[in-house]
Amino acid sequence: MLDSVCVMLDDQDMAEEWIVRVQGKEYGPADVDTLREWKNEGRLLAENEARKSSVDVWSTAGAIPGLFDLTPAAPSPLLPSLIKPVEPRHRSFSRILADTVQIYRKGVFGFVCLTLLVLVPSLLSQVASALIQRPAGSEPDLRVVAAAGFGFVMLVVSLVMWPVYVAGIQILTAEIAAGRRPALGTMLNDAVRFWPRIAALCIFVYGVFALLMMFGLIIAAIALAGASSLLLVLFALALLILQVWMFGRFFITVLFWQQFAVLENTGFAESLRDSRGLARTGRDLPWFQRPLWRGAFIASLWFGFVAAITLASNWATLHHYFAQVLTTQDPQALLRQLAEAQQARGFDLPALALNVLQRILQPLLGIGFVVLYLDSKKHFER
Repeated sequence: MLDSVCVMLDDQDMAEEWIVRVQGKEYGPADVDTLREWKNEGRLLAENEARKSSVDVWSTAGAIPGLFDLTPAAPSPLLPSLIKPVEPRHRSFSRILADTVQIYRKGVFGFVCLTLLVLVPSLLSQVASALIQRPAGSEPDLRVVAAAGFGFVMLVVSLVMWPVYVAGIQILTAEIAAGRRPALGTMLNDAVRFWPRIAALCIFVYGVFALLMMFGLIIAAIALAGASSLLLVLFALALLILQVWMFGRFFITVLFWQQFAVLENTGFAESLRDSRGLARTGRDLPWFQRPLWRGAFIASLWFGFVAAITLASNWATLHHYFAQVLTTQDPQALLRQLAEAQQARGFDLPALALNVLQRILQPLLGIGFVVLYLDSKKHFER
């Protein structure tokens, strides 16, 4: 009975959140486990001021139950060979996902503001293109030219803001994970400083992925052209195997490039090299605990969600496309019918709403990789 009461009291203390004051700055709220990590890192001392998040009375961190008064039990002299040091444990994959959602919830305002930097220009471009349409066969007028120019400018603005968006997610996630709440202006100012490096890496990384996708289209064209030739089919199959291998190798290299470029402040080449090094670690662990496979699972979950959103928002168009493919033999007539159907469809509000939902939730992907990076790096640096 006494043991049960002690366990209940201990659980209650662990659930309590605290705010600490170090060198005049307040951090938190954070639970005892987080405070213990700060203590182990040398960031929190027993004489630092601390208080419960629910009260305004300050004491010291040394008075927090279970933080500084945890003294290890004296080892038994009879069983020295059975005493082993406690090894740091990885977060479980479910814990990583839960922490990702929790960080997004805590910093939802900042993440939404970052998303708006790239989402608003894109939406303005789409709305302008939908509202200003010319009838088929008519000459373009000034409104159409203005809409096209406005759409191009908004596309450029969205691309320019993308590196700030990427760097901002890294900074905001790391700050929240450390128990801090950075000001929005400070976070954006820090993110802008990384713009040249992130922009160069984005061009390289996304450019290589685009080339690999074009390589896949070329393979598909070869397969279609050589449908009656066994040699061409085997050649296309060999190219497909090569493409999958190249895609996998490059995916390993760029798995953590954003985290190293921003959180570690490393250069262009160093970010890619360190990213590949961290992705390949953990070979002594079960495969499902290695950073590479966990990163692949996180990316697969997100891409599955995007595929579902895309399928739901374009279901009518896809259904019409397959119906026309089955009934129309002339490729030119098929393209003309699809273009007319798309123009008749006009502005699709449900599709736009699903697209906005996807973009608002997209920071979850970046947050998940930051959480995985922090967990993997902390473990493998020991």
